Amino acid sequence: QVQLVESGGGLVQAGGSLRLSCAASLSIISINLMGWYRQAPGKQRELVASITKGGSTNYADSVKGRFTISRDNVRNLVNLQMNSLKPEDTAVYYCNAGRLMWGQGTQVTVSS
Repeated sequence: QVQLVESGGGLVQAGGSLRLSCAASLSIISINLMGWYRQAPGKQRELVASITKGGSTNYADSVKGRFTISRDNVRNLVNLQMNSLKPEDTAVYYCNAGRLMWGQGTQVTVSS
């Protein structure tokens, strides 16, 4: 049903920042949980951050204090602001809607 398209990935140096955006083809106003996941080579996909329609957020311990998730239910966007990036943040980042729908991912590479 809903199509998700991620953008904003790229190559940055350690300590730098990136802002990822997830654009949904349909309204997300009624979807409770939106989230960002990531998957590094040889590792399982893991939850990075999530946000409910009411604005409650949850973050992986490894990104707390550095990443911020937000959503715009009018523009149908979910963003992930990533600051103080570390090499271990290198992964493909995926947008998720309602635990069922996935985007194709955007590559984030952090050099040391």
